Amino acid sequence: MSAIRQLLELITQSVEALEDACQSSRTAIPDLQKPFAPSSEDFRQIPAAAEAAAIISAAALQLDAILAHPSVSLYRIVGGHFKSAALRICLESNVTEILILKGIHVKEIAAKNGQDPQKLARCIRYLATHHFYREIKPNVFANTRISSMLNTGKSIQDILANPEEKHEKTLGVAALAAHHLDEAFKASAYAWETLADPATVRSGDPEASPFARAMGRPETLWKYYERPEGGLKHRRFNIGMQGIEALQPPDAILQVYQWNSLAPNSIIVDVGGGVGTSCLTLAAKYPMLKFVVQDRDQVIVKAKELWNTKMPTATASGQVKLESHDFFKPQPQTTASVFLLKQIMHDWSDEYCVKILTQLWEAATPTTTLLLMDSIIPLACHDPNAEGPNAIPGACTKEAPTPLLANYGGANDMVYNADFDMFLLFNSQERTLTQFVDLLTRTGWKITAVNRQPGDSSFLQSIEAKKDQVKSVI
Repeated sequence: MSAIRQLLELITQSVEALEDACQSSRTAIPDLQKPFAPSSEDFRQIPAAAEAAAIISAAALQLDAILAHPSVSLYRIVGGHFKSAALRICLESNVTEILILKGIHVKEIAAKNGQDPQKLARCIRYLATHHFYREIKPNVFANTRISSMLNTGKSIQDILANPEEKHEKTLGVAALAAHHLDEAFKASAYAWETLADPATVRSGDPEASPFARAMGRPETLWKYYERPEGGLKHRRFNIGMQGIEALQPPDAILQVYQWNSLAPNSIIVDVGGGVGTSCLTLAAKYPMLKFVVQDRDQVIVKAKELWNTKMPTATASGQVKLESHDFFKPQPQTTASVFLLKQIMHDWSDEYCVKILTQLWEAATPTTTLLLMDSIIPLACHDPNAEGPNAIPGACTKEAPTPLLANYGGANDMVYNADFDMFLLFNSQERTLTQFVDLLTRTGWKITAVNRQPGDSSFLQSIEAKKDQVKSVI
């Protein structure tokens, strides 16, 4: 059977499976012409439906790669920054909010946002070619379910009256996209220059990142945000991070570890825990456990405000301690049952992660669990190391059926976007499981399990490790 016949068969089988799963669960397959709503994704809670949708998407993309002229496929990637530029124009000029759902002529859109109608039409039409918007009549455009994700829920009048407040009190998806189309987009223009420079090609220093080169200063993203010109962008970034949290199930942190296996009064230290969002959920669920939230001084100030509002009894009783701490310095908590690091490793290159993990190793007891919540990058081929009698429990991830790429190809694009974003902004990375094994082994930790959640979301994977008897040479 030819490759395209194999892919067609996969699509046919998966469409039937998707329709059957949706019918039995009384969920609907999304409509491209209707706005996005969380309920439109209910079908993904059915494992068979989620798997079928992933296979269909991956197979369709692979069919396109086979049948499209190579020059077309090449320029879909080469021209990626053109699409990003067009999207930023539409996002910053509030096209989605103007369109709402109905079709509007580009002259009317331009009259509301002050843009040149001819240039704006070119941007919207370019994106409509990729189903981001739709052109329902000549120069008359409307939203699709994809473009509707940028809707802040605010009227164009309110946005124009208070442009600095556009992303405040929103879900954060538009803020996250705006951040990537601004800071990360500008950094991407200097990715090659960073790698072509002998002084920075092998550096893991966040002050030597493509973003630093783009800004013309050897400084981190956080330092940039402290500048007057970075203040509003920092607010937008924080709102965008809330958008990422909103994409996760509210009880995600409860599923990454067997918290009920811990003895009463066990101490969980949330290292680099921000304002303590994860511990809010855990402390409410497990009042017999104790929690320490650690972060920088200025973050802990905000954490105290949050806990005084959300759960004041937890801090007053001593169940929760909010502690200023620099995780590159000696860890003060030496009786922890669990060191929790949620999406900390991906912010730092190996040389900095070694410093963080070494400090935790020094403070850990023989029974302490190191729990890393991070993305685990799947390979684009079969991973033989994930199998066999010596494989780490949970290490073997679900792979797509042949002839699809093992990682479901472009249907699983988000985690690779995150990986490149970490390089651009922080000179850091997401990691494969092998890279995690190597990193932890170097610092005296041994992985004992990988916890994968239903749907295998990159946000929900967690790695458990125990203190090894002897540290490797660092």
